[in-house]
Amino acid sequence: MNIPMIEMQVARYSPERDAQPYLQRFEVPVKPEWVILDALNYIKDKLDGTLTFRWSCRMGICGSCGYMVNNEPKLGCATFLSQYLPGPIKIEPLSNFPVVRDLVVEISEFLEKLKRVKPWLIHENGNGAGEYLQTPSQLEEFRQHSMCINCLLCYAACPISGLDPVFIGPAALALAQRYNKDSRDQGAEERMAILSHPEGIWGCTFVGECTKVCPKHVDPAGAIQQYKLAAAMEGIKQFLMPWGQRQEER
Repeated sequence: MNIPMIEMQVARYSPERDAQPYLQRFEVPVKPEWVILDALNYIKDKLDGTLTFRWSCRMGICGSCGYMVNNEPKLGCATFLSQYLPGPIKIEPLSNFPVVRDLVVEISEFLEKLKRVKPWLIHENGNGAGEYLQTPSQLEEFRQHSMCINCLLCYAACPISGLDPVFIGPAALALAQRYNKDSRDQGAEERMAILSHPEGIWGCTFVGECTKVCPKHVDPAGAIQQYKLAAAMEGIKQFLMPWGQRQEER
């Protein structure tokens, strides 16, 4: 049986050697079950062992294998080669991130932004005081937002992340909302103080591309709009509430 071939144009960049990234062409077989990640491993194993890219689980769980595929953010392990026949297919590192080498991007700035939203349960008795029971309906309140795998496709798709480097970004904001909606958490007010400014939720212009590219259907755009609504309601409440009552609540 003749196996069809496809031309892959893969971005290459070695900072110690190259002034800027360039595309290198490879001919790769298109087997029915092959995804982008299989093709990249074929290139590394058979054609050019110097090709550098991230991957780990091959199951859409680790979020490591995010690349730009024909200018769209995709997971390499979940994107079939056959859908791009007859080709060519262009593979580049995720947009809006500095490139370390070939398809590998620098994510330390994202990790700092993620830390700022305090993505953990905040509870005044969170030092081993016992179980915090939760009903199935309470779990459903935040389950969708908890599915994020930090693949960073949403950052590559977000035009604000590309224009404003201080914008905290969709995945981090969605994860903040995941904990805000958790019945066991008491940190919503603390996170609101951090995120209710132009670098946080108000930096989002609701283009919605982050939700379109999310492989786990987390809907970060929706989470951010929920966060905006909560912030607006809190602002109105603080404006209308008498000053003395505000002081007593604090």
